[in-house]
Amino acid sequence: MSVFPYLVAVWVFLVGRYGLVTSRNLIHAVGCLAVCQSATYVLLLAVGYRDGATAPVFSDLKPGSRPVVDPVVQALALTDVVVGATVTAVLLALVVLQVSKLHGTVDPDELSELRG
Repeated sequence: MSVFPYLVAVWVFLVGRYGLVTSRNLIHAVGCLAVCQSATYVLLLAVGYRDGATAPVFSDLKPGSRPVVDPVVQALALTDVVVGATVTAVLLALVVLQVSKLHGTVDPDELSELRG
């Protein structure tokens, strides 16, 4: 059992956390939150990995013949991806709403404060 995937998950989370703490831009903050969410994908993959295991399709395997990957972890990873995409979409919609309230428009050509 290797600890490397867990270290990668912690590192990805800390990178996203650092970007979230130091960001003053709302869109950048949403992106950093998505990076933090990516750490959970790595963590779930690390928890569910087994050496020499096959996919959990039981039609061609006899019980106890070969180890299989835990299907619950795969379902959790899929759910995590869906929840992460939904949260990112809602947060970006809130950012657009906030920009609309502050500036009266969401047209990038009329937002002079966003020009570099």
